[in-house]
Amino acid sequence: MGRKAIISISSKQGKDEPISVVTPGDFYKKNNCYYATYKETEISGMEGTTTTLKIKDDKCSILRQGSTSTKMEFEKDKDNYSIYSTPYGTMELKISTKNIDINVNDDGGDVNIRYDLSIVNQLSQSTIIDINIKTLK
Repeated sequence: MGRKAIISISSKQGKDEPISVVTPGDFYKKNNCYYATYKETEISGMEGTTTTLKIKDDKCSILRQGSTSTKMEFEKDKDNYSIYSTPYGTMELKISTKNIDINVNDDGGDVNIRYDLSIVNQLSQSTIIDINIKTLK
């Protein structure tokens, strides 16, 4: 149903050092959207969770199912709200996407997202996510 891929994700909040993960996963196209899926590990703190990236021309969603569950949507100049459920509790997040740059084709590609993230009614944190998907031959 797809191709094996190496998925690299780097996330940086505020002035913190970036957190990077490189993991094997699957990459495929369905109904004019690209999907990249991978299993979270103990290192991410979300072991038992499957993450799916749903990538369209101008929009990206991060869907998590398992020990952690959420649907985070990113679309330029739009605010979205998400319920983020973890084994430690549930939070309502506000995601204000500032910029999104998508360059993905049948062989993989890059997604760069700049957004402000806050727990509702709290101060926001400037966040950057850089995603690279490389399909394997």
